[in-house]
Amino acid sequence: MKTKLTVIVDNISNEEISGEWGLCVLVEFGDKKILVDAGASGLFLKNMEKLGIDVDSIDFGILSHAHYDHANGIPAFFEHNSHAKFYLRDSTSDNCYAKKFIFRKYIGIPKNLIRNYKDRIEMVSGDYQITEGVYLIPHKTANLSEVGKRESMYRKTKKGWIPDDFSHEQSLVLETDKGLLIINSCSHGGAANIINEVKETFPDKHVYGLVGGFHLFNKSDEEITDLAQKIKATGIDYVCTGHCTKGHAYGILKRELGDTVNQMKVGYQMEF
Repeated sequence: MKTKLTVIVDNISNEEISGEWGLCVLVEFGDKKILVDAGASGLFLKNMEKLGIDVDSIDFGILSHAHYDHANGIPAFFEHNSHAKFYLRDSTSDNCYAKKFIFRKYIGIPKNLIRNYKDRIEMVSGDYQITEGVYLIPHKTANLSEVGKRESMYRKTKKGWIPDDFSHEQSLVLETDKGLLIINSCSHGGAANIINEVKETFPDKHVYGLVGGFHLFNKSDEEITDLAQKIKATGIDYVCTGHCTKGHAYGILKRELGDTVNQMKVGYQMEF
């Protein structure tokens, strides 16, 4: 299916359109319009207006994971779009925190989002097909709670604090004319892991590309280089990254991956 992506919100602005620490991407897949995340505020609405996009034309939304910089715009989306549902992983809740020293800072979705908009939110589990050629794929890599511990990210549960295993994170996978395209906004579970998860889920299909942030802003040069080599080993053809990858890491990815990797920014468009 012919596919077009437009970056609505990213950290990098352009001359006319502002950015913020967050991500929002419009996917045009055949005759369907899909919104992936809604940024950290209502900025996505202003940017969509400047880009000539009607928010009420969107057919459905996807929340990549349960963090504020991807979910805080969802209430504004529901106010300006009268019909589209947002698809969330069924383990999503308002319980995500970042730990620094003895302090824990809330970094999750708007409080009571799921309860307040229960008629507009669809909670999904396992490999989930929304429509023909459009899939939501959860993490299948073991021991991702070790990543949560390393990143000092925790979830508050009735049994106490537990390291985040990112079971609330999901990949949007599209069957494009060039092959499978993965969109995963922060790739907390690891960009190379995500590519391999999708390859294992669709063993008979070619994985063409990965679009999203890779959460590399706090990683060492050695870790970034290692990830680049793992991405190269997957055989993927196309990478577009931004948001939590940030500039320094992007430079290393560019050095290692060359023309395979591209820089995401507000207003940037991709066609597949």
